Amino acid sequence: MAEDRPPPRTTIAQDARQAGRRAGASLGKLDYQRPRYPHDIHPALVPGISVDEQRRRYSLSMTVFALAGVLTVAFVIWGVADSEGVARVSAAAFSWATTNLGWLFNSVAIIILVALLIIAFSPYGRIPLGKDGETPEFSTFAWVAMLFAAGIGIGVLFFGPSEPLTYFVTPPPLTNEAESTEALHRAMAQTYFHWGFHAWAMYALVGGAVAYAAYRRGRSLLMSSIFRSLFGARHAEGFAGKLVDIFAIIATLFGTAAALGIAAMQIGAGVSIVSGVDELTNTVLVVIILVLTVGFIVSAVSGVARGIRYLSSINIVLTVGIVGLVLFLGPTLFLMNLLPSAMMEYLGSMFDMMGRSLSWGEETQTYQSAWTVYYWAWWISWSPFVGIFIARISRGRTVRQFLLGTILIPSSLLFVAYGIMGGTSIWMYREGLPGMSADLAPAEVFFAVLDNLPYVGWLPYVVIVVLSIFFITSADSASVVMGMLASNGDQNPRRWVVVFWGLVMSGIAVVMLSLGDATALEGLQQLVIVTAVPFALVMLLIIVAWFRDLRTDPLTLRHLYAENAVRNAVVEGVDQYGDDFALEVVHARPGGGAGAEVDSEHENYTEWYRRTDENGDPVDYDYETGEWGDGWTADDTEEGAPGPEEAAEPEEAPPAEGSPRDDAANRNPV
Repeated sequence: MAEDRPPPRTTIAQDARQAGRRAGASLGKLDYQRPRYPHDIHPALVPGISVDEQRRRYSLSMTVFALAGVLTVAFVIWGVADSEGVARVSAAAFSWATTNLGWLFNSVAIIILVALLIIAFSPYGRIPLGKDGETPEFSTFAWVAMLFAAGIGIGVLFFGPSEPLTYFVTPPPLTNEAESTEALHRAMAQTYFHWGFHAWAMYALVGGAVAYAAYRRGRSLLMSSIFRSLFGARHAEGFAGKLVDIFAIIATLFGTAAALGIAAMQIGAGVSIVSGVDELTNTVLVVIILVLTVGFIVSAVSGVARGIRYLSSINIVLTVGIVGLVLFLGPTLFLMNLLPSAMMEYLGSMFDMMGRSLSWGEETQTYQSAWTVYYWAWWISWSPFVGIFIARISRGRTVRQFLLGTILIPSSLLFVAYGIMGGTSIWMYREGLPGMSADLAPAEVFFAVLDNLPYVGWLPYVVIVVLSIFFITSADSASVVMGMLASNGDQNPRRWVVVFWGLVMSGIAVVMLSLGDATALEGLQQLVIVTAVPFALVMLLIIVAWFRDLRTDPLTLRHLYAENAVRNAVVEGVDQYGDDFALEVVHARPGGGAGAEVDSEHENYTEWYRRTDENGDPVDYDYETGEWGDGWTADDTEEGAPGPEEAAEPEEAPPAEGSPRDDAANRNPV
C-alpha cells in the first residue's frame, strides 16, 4: 500500500533538522535568555542610520528663531540708534573678555587640536561618517577642492599680504628685532599659526561631530544633535538643545558679519583706487554693504542659488589665478626659497606661540587681544557655518580621513597662498617700492602690491568682482545654515527665514564698522571676541559629547568584542592545548563572553537606533530589508505626507511612560 511506504529521505532529514533546532532552542532556554533589543538587532550589528532615512517633519522652531532674532535685531536697532553707547559697552566687554578669558580661547584652540589628533589615531578613527560600507559621496580631488573653497574666502586677498607685513614691521613682543631676517620668518610663522592647524581643527570638530550625528546616528543637521548622548534626548530636543542652536546662530551672525565687513572694506579700497577718490569713510562702506545686500536678497529669493554657486567656484579659480600671477610676476626666486623656510619656522616655533599669554606681560596681552585671541574667536564663530558645510560634503569618509584631511590639506594650501602674498608684500616693502609703507591700511596693502606688478593694471577690477561675489555667496550660505538651525535641521529652510538672517547679518556688519576707526577693524574684533565666549564653552562640550557617541558606536563595540574574544580564546587555548588550538564561536558561560564588560541593553547603546514615526512614536523596522512595520516608504512623504511648510512645531511635553526616552535602565553604562 502507498501509505505503508517510508517517507522520502529528504523529509526525514528535514524533520531531523527541525527536531534538532527545537531541542537546541529548548536547551538554550534553560541556560540563556537572549536579550531584547530594539527591532531584534544587537547594537553591535546596526549598520548606522542616515538623516535622510528618518521619518521626520521639519518646522520652524519658534523658540530658536524668536530668541535669536529678537536679541540680534535689538542689537542692530541699538547700534543704529546709539552707536556711541554700543561702542562703550563693547569696548568694556572686550577689555574684560581679553583680560580675563584670553586663556580660555588659547586653551580651547590647543585642546581641540590635541583631542582631534587623539581621535584620529585611535581605533575611533576607523568609524565611518555614514553607514557601514558607504563610500564617499565625492572624489578626493573634489572634496579637497571644496574644503579649500570653504576656508579661502576673503583671507588670501585681505590678510595674506597685510598680516605678515604687519608682523615684519612690528613683531610680536619679546620675539625679534623689527624688519630683520628673523622677523621675516617669524612673521610668516605667526600668520601660519593663526590660519593653520588650530583654525581648521575647530572646523573639523564641528564638522566631524555634525556629520557623525547626521549620517551615522540619523539625527538632524543641528548643533544640538551632537549633544543627544550628553544631555539626553529630552534635553537635547528641549530648551538646552535650543540654547546651543541659539548660541550657534549668534556666533555665526557676528563671525560672518565680520567677514562681510572686511570684504566691504577691501571693495571700498578697490573702488577708491579705481575711481581716484582718496578718502574712504565708513559711510561709503555702509553704502557698499547695502548694495551687496540687495544682491544677496535677489540671489536668495530668485532661485538662482545654483548659478551663484557656480560663480563661487569660478571665484576660487580666479583667486588661485591671482596668487599664481603674484608668484610668477613677483619675486619668484625669493618666494620659492621662503616657502619651505617659513613652514619649518612655523613648525619649530608652534609651541612657543601656543604658550604666549598674559603671563608674558601687558604688552603681550595687548598683542594677543588684537591678533591671536581675535582669530581664535573668529574661527569659533565661523565653526557652525563652515562645520556644517564640510559635514555635508564628507559623508562616507572615515573619521580619520576626515579629521586629518580637514586639518592638514587646506592648511597646507593656505600656507602656500599666504607665503606668496605675504612674502611678496614684505619683499616690496624691503625694496622700498612705491606705495609700500608701514602705516598702510590693511585693505590697501593688496592693491599696493598689484600696483608694483607688471601687466596687471586690469586686475583691481577683477578683484572687486571677486570680493563682491564672495560677499553675496557667503551671506547666502551662512543664512541658509542659520535657517537650518532655526528650522529644526531642515536642509531647505523657507526663503523668508534665509533673507531675514541675511538682513540681520548685514545690519550687524554695519554696526561693527561704525564702532571702529578709519580701518574699522577695531569694532569687528571687539564684537567677534565678545560674542564667541559662550560658543567657546560649547566647543569644549562638543568634544565630550562626541567621545561619548564614539564609545558606543557599533564599530567600537565590535572592536571591543573582538579584542576580548581573541584574548580570552588565546589564553584558554594555550593553557589547555599549547600550540595546537583553533578559535571557535560557542556559547560562553554567563559573564565569561566577549561582551561581559558591556551592558548592551543599556539605552546608551540601544536608544539611538530605535525607529519612530513622524510623531516620535515607536514603530517596527527591519534592518535587513529596510521595511517599516506600518508599511511606510519614502514615497509617502513625497506624495502626501505633510511637508515642512505644513507642519507645526509640536509642544514640548514629557515623553509617555514606556516610550524609548523613558525606558532607561537603572544599570550603569560602560
